[in-house]
Amino acid sequence: MILARVAGTVVASHKPQKLDGIAFLLVEKIDPVTMMGKGDFVVAMDAVGAGPDEIVFYVSGSSARFTPTTEGVPTDCSIVAIVDFIEKDGTFTYRKNSTGNG
Repeated sequence: MILARVAGTVVASHKPQKLDGIAFLLVEKIDPVTMMGKGDFVVAMDAVGAGPDEIVFYVSGSSARFTPTTEGVPTDCSIVAIVDFIEKDGTFTYRKNSTGNG
């Protein structure tokens, strides 16, 4: 799983019918200690209802098709979790509610 921040949305009006109703989100990989973006973006299908600026885990490759939302769907990247907090070496580097998110 890869840690990222939801940076925006992507809209595609021409797509296979199987993709109707699935949100496409633009996510940026982040450093878990500094919480700064790495400038590395991907488009992921949202399987958990993530929102703007939320910290999420996404998976890529064949693992991206193992959610109820993405099963049997042509995808290579899916958001599979919304992060509540990150702790490293006894220090919290992120807490969802204390950063104004969620």
